[in-house]
Amino acid sequence: MPSFKIDVSTAVVFVTTAPTPKLVNKQTGERAVDRETGAGLSTVGLLISDEGEGNLYQVTVPETGLPEGLTPGMPVSVVGLKARDWENEFNGQKRHGISFRAVAVTSMAGA
Repeated sequence: MPSFKIDVSTAVVFVTTAPTPKLVNKQTGERAVDRETGAGLSTVGLLISDEGEGNLYQVTVPETGLPEGLTPGMPVSVVGLKARDWENEFNGQKRHGISFRAVAVTSMAGA
């Protein structure tokens, strides 16, 4: 499925939840990895505010694109944010949504 670039160049972005490992299987603890680089993936909660509107997003980022010490409330910059729609079927029920992925999240603290 195609992905779409999201322009956050004029947005204010804050961490809402610290990065946590993204799991493929919660029972085994198997971590999701980037198919191209093999880097482990994490999910970080972000508040993205632009043009008077703020939205919360769960964004998947490779561990190589996350600095140490990201904490809630910290201002950050997002590099290469993309949205992609998805759909799957589990136990006869169809589910669908939009997933968000970024190349990196960098701290703006002290900037």
